[in-house]
Amino acid sequence: MDMGKRLKKTILTIDDDSDIRAALRIVLQAEGFTVGEASSGEEGLKIAQSIQPDAVIVDLMMEKVDTGQQVVQELRDSGYDKPIYLLSSAGDTVRYNIDAHALGLSGIFQKPIDPRMLVETLKAKLK
Repeated sequence: MDMGKRLKKTILTIDDDSDIRAALRIVLQAEGFTVGEASSGEEGLKIAQSIQPDAVIVDLMMEKVDTGQQVVQELRDSGYDKPIYLLSSAGDTVRYNIDAHALGLSGIFQKPIDPRMLVETLKAKLK
């Protein structure tokens, strides 16, 4: 692939809630990002392999309580070295229960996401 043509950054969102995926897609596409979507951790890992996203946003709690953490771990183990953000609706306790740095996360977004903060964070990280 000619990297010169790939100006658009691709963000993969992995969340079992279709409303959350739709909201993220609308916000990100409006800002010029290409968006890939997955509704499960397993699907997310497959799609990440095929589209090689510039960043991943993964929901913490999907099929199982720790699905998000497992997805992050598997992405890192497979050599994925781009930013990964965890999405949490568990309230602020997640910040104390999860060592974002040890997991290899670039950050944690709380639901509901502030669209401006999301976009600014991604643009700054993906310059």
